[in-house]
Amino acid sequence: MTEKRLYHEIADKIINLIQEGVFLPGARLPSERELSERFSVSRVTVREAEIALQAKGLIEIRTGSGVYVSKKQPSEPSDTQHISAFELTEARSMVESEAAALAAQNISQRDLQKLDELINDMGSDDAALATAADNEFHITIAEATGNSAIVYTIKSLWKMRSEVSQIKTAYESVCEIDATSRVKEHREIYDALKSRNPMAARQAMRGHFRRLIEAMLDVSEKQALEKVHEQANASRERFLAITRM
Repeated sequence: MTEKRLYHEIADKIINLIQEGVFLPGARLPSERELSERFSVSRVTVREAEIALQAKGLIEIRTGSGVYVSKKQPSEPSDTQHISAFELTEARSMVESEAAALAAQNISQRDLQKLDELINDMGSDDAALATAADNEFHITIAEATGNSAIVYTIKSLWKMRSEVSQIKTAYESVCEIDATSRVKEHREIYDALKSRNPMAARQAMRGHFRRLIEAMLDVSEKQALEKVHEQANASRERFLAITRM
């Protein structure tokens, strides 16, 4: 089993331990070193597994404190099915652009190093790892603002992006297909944060979401055209069948 795929197995093992009550809700997980020894894998693999689990809402990675089992385990969303991918992206753009501007003034060197590593993970051929790194990137910026309300809001928006089926599908259609743009845009956000430039950070984040919306529109238009072509072909076949009678 390759190193890229091994973290899936480790994530499943941690989930089983949570479900069995070995790791209780709110409890701190053992360190990366301890888990790597426990599962006989590298610390990098453990870290990738933890990023994937945080994206699912099963654990919380707290910078400078450790990794904790989420007190409230995720459940299926009930009142978000009517929200479109465009509406969510518009909301994320408004909230996260200002969050980036605020974070530019407060972000630590440790957080910047973490963002740099996450961008590298976003370039992975493993779609699950890339998406998990994307999630952690945005949450890290939110936490760098020092504002708990902003952190809660951005986590809630990302939860919708990950769990509402039509939104998840829309994002997958543009993020996983166009991985190059994904990495480039996040690198621009990182550079603006590193330069401690609030205006540049705000603009880079807005640019990222603007491109997402434009890409979603392109995909929607393509899908609509494909549907029209399918209907036209079906009508043509029916007409030809009638004329052969």
